Amino acid sequence: MSGFTADPKEAIDWLDAHPETQFFETIFTSLAGVPRGKRLRRDELIKCYEGSAFLPGSIVAVDILGQDCESTGMVWETGDADRIARAVPGGLVPAPWLGPDAAQILCSLHELDGSICEFDPRAILQRVLDRLKANGLTPVVACELEFYLVESRRGNVVLRRSPFTGRRPHYNEAHNLEETEDAADFLRALWKVADAQGLPLEGASAEASPGQLELTLHHRADALRAGDDAILFKRAAKGVARTLRCEATFMAKPFADIGGSGMHVHMSMLDADGANIFADEAPEGTPALRHAIGGMAATMADAMAILAPNANSYRRFVARSYAPVAPTWGINNRTVALRIPAGSAASRRVEHRAAGADANPYLVLAAILAGAHHGITQAIDPGPATHGDGYAAAAASEHHLPTDWIHAVDRFEKSAIMRDYLGGAFVDLYVAVKRTEQARFNAVVTSLDHDWYLANA
Repeated sequence: MSGFTADPKEAIDWLDAHPETQFFETIFTSLAGVPRGKRLRRDELIKCYEGSAFLPGSIVAVDILGQDCESTGMVWETGDADRIARAVPGGLVPAPWLGPDAAQILCSLHELDGSICEFDPRAILQRVLDRLKANGLTPVVACELEFYLVESRRGNVVLRRSPFTGRRPHYNEAHNLEETEDAADFLRALWKVADAQGLPLEGASAEASPGQLELTLHHRADALRAGDDAILFKRAAKGVARTLRCEATFMAKPFADIGGSGMHVHMSMLDADGANIFADEAPEGTPALRHAIGGMAATMADAMAILAPNANSYRRFVARSYAPVAPTWGINNRTVALRIPAGSAASRRVEHRAAGADANPYLVLAAILAGAHHGITQAIDPGPATHGDGYAAAAASEHHLPTDWIHAVDRFEKSAIMRDYLGGAFVDLYVAVKRTEQARFNAVVTSLDHDWYLANA
């Protein structure tokens, strides 16, 4: 698989061109979407290209805190055997926030015989891309990510203060220029990192909630690279924020009284000749676009365990919050789950608005593209478009999304379509990880338990 093993010449050329670089962080993205790895010294870099850098196999299936999930069968039963961590093409980039002598390497996980690990999130996405390729289709995708800059002291999380006025954001002022000005130090440093890494990071906007930012990554006709972009962007944002003594959080719902953070995925589809099969002068696009929407709508509830992977994820789905609560679709309408944006015929595409910013980008892309392929090949009718208030339409609809983590994981486990596209073994592993996380999360006695029950029970 060409997208999974980089040529050692990439490392040799880097070392020749960057004599100042002494440290390299390897990054592998687990199912939970958290980058994990090691820090290597300069003379060890080549190991990541020659197949002699190792990580424990269980790393693919640890929980969001990095703890083993014994029910996956990947810990004691296997002796927690090593797998090979191999650099992916183009994955070696500077990491300026770590210092002028540091870089990082995106890696995929391989078996000892050199084959890709079937549970590597990049491999799951590739599995779906192969299905599309068999039909002569290539998706063009881009991710938009919302997030907050916050300060955390002794468990108290608050929005970052303005470096100019000392005030914290508190009004819902969409596209407020003062908020992007307040984040100018962060954005300037982030764009500098993006340019150094070759990340196609575009402009920033202040979202409807106070202090919330959104940045867009330019679209690619290479979904694996688009997933890499999202991982690199999140890591860069977090790293730059740390240098400014704050945190960039992609938590789905960090505050109860303001909006959550989503990962909106824009997608069009090319045929074997490179033409956009969604392109049409009509705002609703071609039948192929409507069939793709039909498939994504039909599979959205099944895929929620991936689109909303954590307990907190489900706090984001609130009516009139710009987060969808049903698999609705519409034209130039931000109150639906699947939006056809305004634009020229050539740019005709769909924006999938259900995923949270906390989700694993590779798995989100895999689930979305699986739905699109299912819809196109089965000619699924999405039904009538929603006009006006999508939340009113959702309330009247018989189709809803799971509203809690437990039911979402249960539905994902039973989904024949997810098993078909993502692989039954992967679905079982993912479910085992999430059920372990659920048990650990529910075992914690929180301050809310004390507030509600200590005196009143």
